[in-house]
Amino acid sequence: MSSTRLRWLLVALATFAALVFVACGDDEEESGGEGGGGDAAADVKQFPADSALGRIQEEGKITIGVKYDVPPFGFRNPQSDEIEGFDVDMGRHIADALGVEPEFIEAISDNRIPFLMRDRVDLILSTMTITGERDTEIDFSEPYYIARGRILVAGDSQIKGIADLDGDTSVCTALGSTYEETLKKEAPDSELRLVDSYPECQELLQNGAVDAISTDDVILTGMIIQDDTLKLVGDNLTTEPYGVGIKQGNRQMKQLVDETLQAVKDDGRWEDSYQEWVGQYTDQQQKPPTMTLEEAVELAPE
Repeated sequence: MSSTRLRWLLVALATFAALVFVACGDDEEESGGEGGGGDAAADVKQFPADSALGRIQEEGKITIGVKYDVPPFGFRNPQSDEIEGFDVDMGRHIADALGVEPEFIEAISDNRIPFLMRDRVDLILSTMTITGERDTEIDFSEPYYIARGRILVAGDSQIKGIADLDGDTSVCTALGSTYEETLKKEAPDSELRLVDSYPECQELLQNGAVDAISTDDVILTGMIIQDDTLKLVGDNLTTEPYGVGIKQGNRQMKQLVDETLQAVKDDGRWEDSYQEWVGQYTDQQQKPPTMTLEEAVELAPE
């Protein structure tokens, strides 16, 4: 493990200490899968053995690609070594609906779609914005979260918004994210720095190697939680509806995921996860999204 990675994990530990202590309880493993155990197990629908979901049930696990370094949506708990966050919670609910265990593997922005297309994973829950272009390569669930594009800068920065990203400034985002094209269009004179992961952007900003970071507000909020000298500036740049990535043509999986997410929205589990991972840090209340997939494709950046 690199020293940079270790430092980041130690910061994450301090920041999410309250969550860590809960996660490290003796019943952690049981609580993570309780939705698919006990009396609930009798309610799990069994799918034909030769179907996509039947094969997953036969194997006893579903493989889900998530972020490992984007608190509060997907990150590795540095004490328990468990993967946690809002996206991870949604993945567990889907696994419970199938009566199987979730296996979480790391999926960064640039490899999420290839992982699905090559059957490396069964699902992607990795802060992935629904776009028309992506929708031609894979299928999406109905939106389960709505993020907004913002800009993050150092506390003493004179940058106040997208208009200040000119030829004398540099801005960082992740390779393969929607912001790669957004920044080329909205700030064409700035120097665009593309990296594999957002913690790399954060380190570059803290070291003064770049002047700004642009990505989803919830990702940037995670950075502020770790370093309160950073600040968000400017208006919302984009609307970013998150969807679960599903291999194209797998209608059985899409129906199961959509039905599960709707149940999670209806019975309060969505709001519980939101408050645990996002709301308590931002003091902002949010309801489960009602936007449809069709509306998301129309609104999302290309």
